[in-house]
Amino acid sequence: MAARYPLLLDLADRPVLVVGGGPVAARRVAGLLAAGARVTVLAPQLCEDLADLATAGQLTWWPRAGGGADVAGSRWALVHTATGDREVDDEVARAAEDAGTWCVRADRAVASAAHVPAVATGPDGVQVAVSGGADPGRARAVRDAISAQLATGALPLRRTRPGSGPGTVVLVGGGPGDPGLLTVTGRQWLARADVVVTDRLGPRSVLDELAPDVLVVDVGKAAGNHPIPQHQINDLLVEHARAGRTVVRLKGGDPFVLGRGGEEALHCLEHGIAVEVVPGITSAISVPAAAGIPVTHRGITTSVVVASAHAGAGSAVEAARHAPDDATLVLLMGLSTLAESAEGIVAAGRSASTPVAVVSRGWCPDQRTVVGTLATIAQDVREAALPSPAVVVVGDVVTLREHLVSLDRRAGG
Repeated sequence: MAARYPLLLDLADRPVLVVGGGPVAARRVAGLLAAGARVTVLAPQLCEDLADLATAGQLTWWPRAGGGADVAGSRWALVHTATGDREVDDEVARAAEDAGTWCVRADRAVASAAHVPAVATGPDGVQVAVSGGADPGRARAVRDAISAQLATGALPLRRTRPGSGPGTVVLVGGGPGDPGLLTVTGRQWLARADVVVTDRLGPRSVLDELAPDVLVVDVGKAAGNHPIPQHQINDLLVEHARAGRTVVRLKGGDPFVLGRGGEEALHCLEHGIAVEVVPGITSAISVPAAAGIPVTHRGITTSVVVASAHAGAGSAVEAARHAPDDATLVLLMGLSTLAESAEGIVAAGRSASTPVAVVSRGWCPDQRTVVGTLATIAQDVREAALPSPAVVVVGDVVTLREHLVSLDRRAGG
């Protein structure tokens, strides 16, 4: 048999006839409706899915048996037949052939003038059609493998033709640093990016997977070293988006948890730039988990308060003062102010014997954890020479680490 000629059809607002009312027909109808077709179903009875669509007015139902005369009597852009009756399907296919209309047969793809391939769908309109060479199982297997690669961003998804108008800025939460904790949607956007503006705390190893012509702008900030101030980062996002580019702002953790993502989103929107937000796994929850510390636990506490100690201990002290007595306090960016924070939390009412854990470089190969109390933790961390970034956990949940130490990615660290 000669090779088939692959073709994509625009069926928007075009009439399509489906003969048959069972589950196979329902699957075909779902795809046709998604393509915007005006669907008429010809069948004495409808399965539940088709009946629901008919009741909702999403298709026209002709409640009777039909055949070739129904094909010849109207102008259809496409015909599908899925009755399960070989004689009826043969008749419908012959009538479609006589009328010069493409017909898809559900029962015998090899006998169809047209057939529906297995389709892998990716973001931004990407579709990959797979023919199995008259082997539907093989087509589905290949389709599933391609779908997985589209979903994970393993396949190139960037546009090679620039669109009209401004581009998009996507705030992607990269999680705590392990590339395996970057979300599927985040990877998809990286595969589509023209420009990536990255922090030092994001999963930087994924940058090695980008195409060579993707522009990577490093705006990473370290304690006491902010080479590019925030207002310039905001302007950078707008500048590249106005040039029609897809800009991914790759941030550590979650962009809206002490990540200044809200500021960046507001700035872009104020300048007419569309913004997408892809949440990330915040280090406030995930880094303690990497050390075997759940931030809430039945019988210990049901609340957790997250605060930044970057600008000093004030936020940490206020969090302790207003939180429930048993609430877990999680302090981000608080290593350099740890002594001041610990003293302030005690002054705010917490016992000096309250357990504290400091998890350094969570989810990285060199993750380390130091456990002490509010009275001792600052000295304990100094003696251990823990590097930043680090997450500080204050509360009785820290004692669970003794029982869950096997969950620590660097057990005994």
